[in-house]
Amino acid sequence: MRGCSRRAGRAARKRRQKCECPIQSVSLCHQPQYVRLMKFLHRRGFTSALLQPALFTDTGRGLQTLKTIKPGQLIVSLPASCLLTTSTVLSSYLGHYIKSWKHRLSPLLVLCVYLVSERHRGETSDWFPYVDVLPTSYTCPAYFTQTVLAVLPADVQRRALEQREALQELHSSSQDFFRSLQPVLSQPAEEVFTYDAFRWAWCSVNTRSVFMSHPCNHFLSGQDVYALAPFLDLLNHQPDVQVKAGFSDVTGCYEIRSVSGTPRFQQAFINYGSHDNQRLLLEYGFVAPGNPHSVVYVDADLLCEVLKGDRSLNQKMKFLKENDFVQNLTVSSDGPSWRLMTALRLLSMPQTLYHQWRAVLLGQAVCEDGEEWSVLMAERLCQRLLRDTHAALDKISELLQQCDQSVREQLDVVHSLRQEETCLLGRCLEVLRGMMRRPEEEELLPCQPDVDAVS
Repeated sequence: MRGCSRRAGRAARKRRQKCECPIQSVSLCHQPQYVRLMKFLHRRGFTSALLQPALFTDTGRGLQTLKTIKPGQLIVSLPASCLLTTSTVLSSYLGHYIKSWKHRLSPLLVLCVYLVSERHRGETSDWFPYVDVLPTSYTCPAYFTQTVLAVLPADVQRRALEQREALQELHSSSQDFFRSLQPVLSQPAEEVFTYDAFRWAWCSVNTRSVFMSHPCNHFLSGQDVYALAPFLDLLNHQPDVQVKAGFSDVTGCYEIRSVSGTPRFQQAFINYGSHDNQRLLLEYGFVAPGNPHSVVYVDADLLCEVLKGDRSLNQKMKFLKENDFVQNLTVSSDGPSWRLMTALRLLSMPQTLYHQWRAVLLGQAVCEDGEEWSVLMAERLCQRLLRDTHAALDKISELLQQCDQSVREQLDVVHSLRQEETCLLGRCLEVLRGMMRRPEEEELLPCQPDVDAVS
């Protein structure tokens, strides 16, 4: 899994897109930390004859096939004893403190606390062979400096700040519980459970855990769906790969089965879900080149800025907000989304046709002038987004000349996102310029934009 740095094979998880260069790989299975990991897993009942850890020139660390994997073949079967879950934590030396705490703790917090504590214990930790191969830092927005956050797209920047605030609040509100663990710590709790240590654990759980539903536990609050899966979490994401994954009650293992197969000595991939690149960056800290699910978001502030000449804009935006039409407005390589075009069609209508606004949101077509205006505004939005993206790329190039390695890794990920979005916006503009008027036979609503609306 990606989004990591400062560990062999994890340097910002950059994919080199030079197709003319063949992908090369180097086995990692003889390195001491991976030898320890495999011995640790073997003692718990896991062996792998199909896959080995390797370093790839295009993705960094991943898993390489040792044999050809056929369609439908099981590629990983990790016993429950190898999974790090809340049950692991509750049965550990931390279990008493969690069960007796005055408030029920979230599964995420419990796993984070355990990871920090196990890293603090070093080689005496039961899970040291796993903790030792975890990245020491990540390229998730929680690690981004203010300079890097500033060159993110506006919507990503907003969500990244929300993510950071939520993490800071979780750390701050858990201080009393951290202090309650002093009896099992060899240093003061405030020196062990620092914000940096907690951030590392939080990113480890969020970027590397697999979905696994657990029975309700009266010691914990909220849904418990996390499982850290050593070795399995080395599998990287590829948008067009299909696998079947989940915990089998029959075998007692977390299993991944290939749908299409993989040739021998190639990297085996899984699919984290149909996520666009902005979400991949926010949740995992990497970008997938050529991602078919990628979109660029148009936020309400940009809409208002581009359409500020319309004196009834405030009323229209209020109407859109009341009808949940100011979120998830996007453009893709195929053109503007239905939601964006529907919002623009409503914005094309004059205030005098207020009684017809709801019909437009339900899919009713507008007049030809209104449709042309909507396409024109979509084009202007794309052009504005493209200008902003080019400006950000210029700023990133400037910053790369004067930053240290950790910031460089963060900037590299944002640079990849911005480059992908440049290509996407360019293709969207081509689609918009080729859009034709609606056929005359469609039932159209009359439309007369306000005289001072943007034209």
